[in-house]
Amino acid sequence: MSDADGPGGDGPRAEPIEPAEPEEFGLVQVWWGDGKGKTTAALGMGMRAAGHGYRVHLLQFMKGGTGSVEDVRGEYNAIAELPGFSYENAGHYGWHGFLDGSDDDEHAARAEGALARAREIVAASTEASGPLPLSGPADDGVHMLLLDEVLYAANRGLLDPDDVVALIEDAPDDLELVLTGGHEEPDYLREHADLISEVGKREHPIDAGQGARKGTEF
Repeated sequence: MSDADGPGGDGPRAEPIEPAEPEEFGLVQVWWGDGKGKTTAALGMGMRAAGHGYRVHLLQFMKGGTGSVEDVRGEYNAIAELPGFSYENAGHYGWHGFLDGSDDDEHAARAEGALARAREIVAASTEASGPLPLSGPADDGVHMLLLDEVLYAANRGLLDPDDVVALIEDAPDDLELVLTGGHEEPDYLREHADLISEVGKREHPIDAGQGARKGTEF
C-alpha cells in the first residue's frame, strides 16, 4: 500500500498530471495582513491547481533575498519539480525602507518592472484558451497568476494602487488572480476582489528573536 492509498487503502489517490482547462477560474483573491501565511496560502493554491493540470505562474515582487535568507529557497526547488508550475523573482536584494544598504530607487524600478511583466502575462493569458502545455512559458498564457507581495509594493509607494486596479480590470474573465502582501488593508481593491482574507498576527516567533528558518520561511 502506498502513502497515497490512505490508512484503509481506499482513500484519494495521486493521478498523473495532464494538461487541463479550469471550469470555474476567474476570481480575484487578495491576501493581506501582518500575520504569517499569505505567500504560503498562495503557494498552496498554486500547488493544488497545478496538480489538476492547470498552468500556474508565481511572480514575486519584493523577495529578492536578504543576508539572512538563502538565495535558493525550498519553494523554488519544489516548483521546478511540479509540472505546470513556474516562477520568477523580480525583487531587489534587501528590504525597502529598512536601511539595510539596498537602493530604494532600485526597489521601485524592480517593482515597476514586475508590474510590467504581470501585464505581459495577463495579455498573453487573454489570448490563450483551453488546456495549456505544462512545460510552456508563462509568455504563452496561464490559468492562475500569483502576484506575491504586489500589495506590499503598493503599500510602500513603489507602485500606484490605480495601476494594480488597472491590471485586474485588464485580466481575462477566466484568469484566476491571487494578490498577496502588505500590512495595510488594500481598500482600493474592495470593489475589485472576490475574496479578501486578512491574515492577522496573534503570536509570531520573530517577536522573540527567532529568525527565518529553512523549510518554513524559505
